[in-house]
Amino acid sequence: MLDTSSLPYMALTDVAAGVKTGELSPVVLTEAMLARIAAVDAELHSYIAVTGESALAQARQAEAEIRSGRYRGPLHGVPIAIKDLFFTAGTPATFGSAAYKDFVSDYSATVVDRLVAAGAVILGRLALHEGALAEHHPMFGPPPRHPYVAGFWPGGSSSGSGVATAAGLCFAALGSDTGGSIRFPSAINGVTGLKPTWGRVSRYGVFTLADTLDSVGPMARSAADAAAVFDVIAGHDDNDPTSLRAPVPNYLAALESGILGARDLRIGVDWAYIEEGTDPEIITSIRDALDVFKTIGAKLVEIKVPPTHAVTRSQFIIMETECARYHEAHYRTNPEGFGRLRETIERGFKYSSTEIAAAYIEKDRFKGALLELFEHVDVVPAPIMPWVGARYDQLDEIFATIASFGRYSGPYNMAGVPTITFPTGSNVIGLPLGMQLIGPHLSEAKLLKAAHAFQQATPWHLRRPTLS
Repeated sequence: MLDTSSLPYMALTDVAAGVKTGELSPVVLTEAMLARIAAVDAELHSYIAVTGESALAQARQAEAEIRSGRYRGPLHGVPIAIKDLFFTAGTPATFGSAAYKDFVSDYSATVVDRLVAAGAVILGRLALHEGALAEHHPMFGPPPRHPYVAGFWPGGSSSGSGVATAAGLCFAALGSDTGGSIRFPSAINGVTGLKPTWGRVSRYGVFTLADTLDSVGPMARSAADAAAVFDVIAGHDDNDPTSLRAPVPNYLAALESGILGARDLRIGVDWAYIEEGTDPEIITSIRDALDVFKTIGAKLVEIKVPPTHAVTRSQFIIMETECARYHEAHYRTNPEGFGRLRETIERGFKYSSTEIAAAYIEKDRFKGALLELFEHVDVVPAPIMPWVGARYDQLDEIFATIASFGRYSGPYNMAGVPTITFPTGSNVIGLPLGMQLIGPHLSEAKLLKAAHAFQQATPWHLRRPTLS
């Protein structure tokens, strides 16, 4: 029998194996996770809403199906959670804003339907910053608390997804990323997050921040666990005409090569780009990580990353303009319902047509330059942020330096390429350190293989916070 004493931190893939064989009960799993949320999350505030009754109903259904031989796959009977911007029929979805506090959809997002079809148990809805903007504090209750060092920002906008995954309050979570909102909380909380190629995952039934930049992806405690979730949510959706029609490989099966998954991987390194204004602890952790990659067979290649300052500024122009367009009708009738998201919407209204046109031209320019770079290398490493951690009271100052803050994240939303973020160390006060690997379009399998190989050779993804 499997040892369940460390159940909250079991790998999703191990839980799935136990559920499949009958060694683990979906009902017992769900009851245990709900009890842990009740005991721990009063301090962490990662959940906006816990849907315990429906979760237990899903768990009972999953258990009955599995016992009767109708096993659906690795998420069947496994408790996970979703960011509170995915529509779920009959359940409020707030988008982290009082402007939408009474919103209830009569249909579910495609990704939610796919999770349910895979037999996943949905524990609840996770906290996010208002409007899915990393710079905006949430409007409901206390902000999520960093699980490792109290007082520090746990990232955003998928803050609850990062905290709950790191703290063992779900086995994986869904997040979204427009300019870093999967990558920031993944790095800061020491978990693994995949920002897919734009269009790889349907956005139907998902609150929008910026249509041409938004991506939906998994956050988990390992690359293997992220792959298991991604296998379920990736793929074309007729309800989302922007979703890609490319065939979807079996991402979890692609990891079977283990540590050999990094053999002959061409890693393009631009130290000037990595080191520009970046905290020395992050630089050291990336150097150490690349040494590990060399040890397990990867090849380092010197490259020059295309300039990112102009495209970073352009990313904000596009994001704010598209945000204003999405909220315009609701904002005109109920501006009082919005918090600091009002500032973003108002800025979006004020850009000139030539500024907006220039931003889209810069987007295409950077996308083309990056595509050319990937003719010579497979992946490019980078920090996610130039600093290790920030206290909540430092955020306004940090977000005021857009070019510095966003140069490692926003450009890759502009290019629409996938990146994977994973832990690579710990700083002097115990904050997790992480890095990202950036790949060309539809290279998620290669990115997952690389991160998985690294995690077979290092223990950082196994580190856990100490919680009462």
